[in-house]
Amino acid sequence: MKRPSTPARALGAAGSAILVVTAMAACSSSDDGGGNAEASTDTYTWWDPYPQHDEASDWAQRVAACGDEAGVTIERTAYDTTALTNQALLAAQEGTAPDIILLDNPAVSTLADTGMLTTMEEFGFDTSAIDENLLAAGVVDGDAYGIPIGANTLAIYYNQQILDAAGVDPASITDWASLTAALQQVTGAGHKGITFAAIGTEEGSFQFLPWFWGAGADLRDLDSAEAVEALQLWTGWLEAGYAPNSVITNSQNTTWEEFLTGEFAFAVNGTWQVNSAADAGFPTGVVSVPGVDGGAAPTPTGGEFITAPVQDDTARYDVTTQIVECMSTPEGLVETANTFAYYIPPTAEGQEALLAEDPSLQPWVDAVRTAKGRTSDDLGTDYPLISEALWTAVQNALSGSMSPEEALAEAQANAESATE
Repeated sequence: MKRPSTPARALGAAGSAILVVTAMAACSSSDDGGGNAEASTDTYTWWDPYPQHDEASDWAQRVAACGDEAGVTIERTAYDTTALTNQALLAAQEGTAPDIILLDNPAVSTLADTGMLTTMEEFGFDTSAIDENLLAAGVVDGDAYGIPIGANTLAIYYNQQILDAAGVDPASITDWASLTAALQQVTGAGHKGITFAAIGTEEGSFQFLPWFWGAGADLRDLDSAEAVEALQLWTGWLEAGYAPNSVITNSQNTTWEEFLTGEFAFAVNGTWQVNSAADAGFPTGVVSVPGVDGGAAPTPTGGEFITAPVQDDTARYDVTTQIVECMSTPEGLVETANTFAYYIPPTAEGQEALLAEDPSLQPWVDAVRTAKGRTSDDLGTDYPLISEALWTAVQNALSGSMSPEEALAEAQANAESATE
């Protein structure tokens, strides 16, 4: 088993990287926690972005159990998503990294760029069972710097009562034209159409990407004809009254609150709303976000990666490997999926085990199997800069201050300037 040595790359890049870290989670958490990088040989340090899960939670107990299985104690510290990335970058400078960090997947490339993370090959972890499209979010220059503990993504929830009343069959929604026709039908029957999150943050980009990718657009070419077509779809929905003006400031949470009023036929939202949808005061269902000409559009993946920072004492890696393996068994991945309601396991075996427990999750398993990492295509640390240019363009177009063509031309210029 090949083990990593401390990389030759200077870690000083972490200081400047802290200034450009953005919150990139599909779902966010709050609160803060303190860390202790001084670990004895029988204590292993673990950082994650789940402060909402305290030490009595199922999640904390699951982490502790993997330590027990490896014969060590895990000292867990939870940070807010953005604070975690910043703390990790500081640890890279100071040489005080923990043994394991769970990172929001777009942040993996940021930390990998500092040289503080081992590759999975160096670490000795076999990634062959991980779905390639999910693993890609943590791949930089051909090397995997972590593995996903699961993935969440987007689809379109629908209100079955409204669709029935308007005579819309959800199975008929297979492309952009049929979705727009369904919106015309439900609004013509006196109901509200579709709500989504176009807020000027990463959440806005996250929700726009299925349409952007579903048109065949590429994040290195923000003003392509395909990108313009995607933005014209959204602006056209607002102009026709199929979507409310509130989408311009909607977060994913406020979008969901709108849907739960029972007034909207459709809402774009994520795997994390499965339980809430089941408890809604009306019957709900899910359809894939369609591509422009049919089929499921690639949707962006949310979720965290297990990463292993470089350690001066490489003898620690054997136990760290055991902890990672404990977290990534099919049974372990299903447990994680249920804990986070729902992270879809990143392996075929884990997905089948989850479906054996709950066959109703099949649409979400399908969505994850066609999903795409935001930093895929070797975007790496350029992604947050491109994303900001993209969400700014969406804001400019939906507000009416620019045409889609103008907004995306400006976005492409700004992205090129930021990433050159």
